[in-house]
Amino acid sequence: MTPPKLPSRSDDLRGAVRLATDATAGLTGLVEAMHERIARLPGFKPPAEPGRTRGITGLVYKTVRGVTRVAGGSIDALLGLLAPVLGHRQGSQGSAEREAVVAALNGVLGDYLVTTGNPLATPMSLRVAGPATGRVLVLAHGLCMNDLQWCRDGHDHGAALHRDLGYTPVYLRYNTGQHISVNGRALAAQLQALLAAWPVPVQRLVLLGHSMGGLVLRSAVHHAQQAGLSWPGDLNDMVFLGSPHHGAPLERAGNWVDIVLGATPYAAPLARLGKVRSAGITDLRHGNLVDEDWLGRDRFARTADRRQPLPLPAGVRCFTVAATTGLNAGDIKDRLLGDGLVPLDSALGRHTDPARTLAFAKSRVKMFSGVNHLELLNNPAVYQQVRRWLA
Repeated sequence: MTPPKLPSRSDDLRGAVRLATDATAGLTGLVEAMHERIARLPGFKPPAEPGRTRGITGLVYKTVRGVTRVAGGSIDALLGLLAPVLGHRQGSQGSAEREAVVAALNGVLGDYLVTTGNPLATPMSLRVAGPATGRVLVLAHGLCMNDLQWCRDGHDHGAALHRDLGYTPVYLRYNTGQHISVNGRALAAQLQALLAAWPVPVQRLVLLGHSMGGLVLRSAVHHAQQAGLSWPGDLNDMVFLGSPHHGAPLERAGNWVDIVLGATPYAAPLARLGKVRSAGITDLRHGNLVDEDWLGRDRFARTADRRQPLPLPAGVRCFTVAATTGLNAGDIKDRLLGDGLVPLDSALGRHTDPARTLAFAKSRVKMFSGVNHLELLNNPAVYQQVRRWLA
């Protein structure tokens, strides 16, 4: 199954128009900061003031902010400001930059983009990398990211497992701003179609999720089983890298967005919208996996954990990796902060309620010290552990 055609420049423009309809001075500053980030690329003279563009472009932004203060409403002029950010550079590198910005935007406002029919909303897709083999590896990325960002500092777990163990990587791309259960249900259906059309017999099926991606995979297995789909019967292994099985306290302050987007220079200004908190972000408070966890509830209210307990799938080998940025995983600070986003207990599936505790076998749990949330994507020791498990 191949990914859908990338949105065209006209789609970007139409999406920008939709965003402009709800624009305020704050959003104008956001777009300007994004524009300024891309202007820092090689060959561009950096601005005199960080976050502010120069010359005619800077004058336009200043004018738009002024109009916003007077009108207090929508500004079609933002159309011409956001579009250059999304279509500024041509070629593969420019495409990767654009996709990173769009993925970040979807993580923060993805549910809104879908509700309003905005063409910037990311449709779910599966990308098969390389020839089909009997070993299928499905990789699900985390919040505000996309399938291209599995490659970090020259390393890609999917490509490495193809090289070393003969797995065919299948990369999931999805709108991380939507509810996890919505993405889980959609993924269940897409995997059914993908595997039904797989050109060779499937000998081994593995699901690998980083961060939110692990929750989407768990939700997909649940929904597939509920719907009587066949592919969960072929599932052998699930591997979770820093997945917040029981949520993360940083969700409330929008720190997820601050940290994840801060690692992507072209998307970092979107961290200013962190407190908007999409449905996907608020699901991370406790780790919602099914519709019943959020239906009929105020997702912004500070409520107790009322999730429906969802155990690990029976008959499937489940592995989990947890990390701490400190040097000693036994310190209380390290246990609470974990990898900077996910506490150790959450990543390990531990819970004070035995009904919610995930039964990972001791041999299928690994903790790493001195590793942060994003480094789980390219840390050599983390990869070697995953490789040993899946050999």
